[in-house]
Amino acid sequence: MSFGVMLIDLAEGMVTSVEIFLLTLLFALPLGLAVAVGRMSKNRIVSAVIKFYIAIMRGTPLMLQLIVVYFSPYYIFGFDLTGFRFPAIIIAFSINYAAYFAEIYRSGIEAVPRSQNEAAEVLGYSRSQTFFRIIMPQVVKIILPSITNETITLVKDTSLAFVLAQAEMFTIAKQIAAKDASVGPLMVAGVFYFVFNFIVAFVMDRIEKKLDYY
Repeated sequence: MSFGVMLIDLAEGMVTSVEIFLLTLLFALPLGLAVAVGRMSKNRIVSAVIKFYIAIMRGTPLMLQLIVVYFSPYYIFGFDLTGFRFPAIIIAFSINYAAYFAEIYRSGIEAVPRSQNEAAEVLGYSRSQTFFRIIMPQVVKIILPSITNETITLVKDTSLAFVLAQAEMFTIAKQIAAKDASVGPLMVAGVFYFVFNFIVAFVMDRIEKKLDYY
């Protein structure tokens, strides 16, 4: 296979990797916040259920979670899995990363002094106003470095989609490498990932600097 054709094939696979990356962030970031709130709930049952969910997500391989999410509808309900491959990948990635993001959110929320909640209450702010106008802006600033690390890890984890035979970039690279009996495609894929990570790190660094108002 010529180098030009290989680049085109890998670029097409990269589009799928980017889709997995963006959709996972789109769903996992808000879901992680909801999970964090549940984790900190005063209701012991809710808190216990959320703790168990986080323990499962963080204590088992994402590869296994992908398999479970994909095949569960068939084995439990007998559903046809046609067309479910990509949605299953997004669901598995989202619930996995939401657990990690939840703990990051929780650490950020707990880092904000409780006195600020009391001061906001004295000023007449409601709980939701206090949380979104006073607490969350500070939380975002505190947790951004940790979120950046998880985001960079997500870029590399997109290659795990191969478990469900999704043709993302690394899967295509392995197929080309096997066909041509060459490690060249894998090296090129590594460059693609490096550039992808560089862009993500650059964007997150710019956001950090923009929030560095102290």
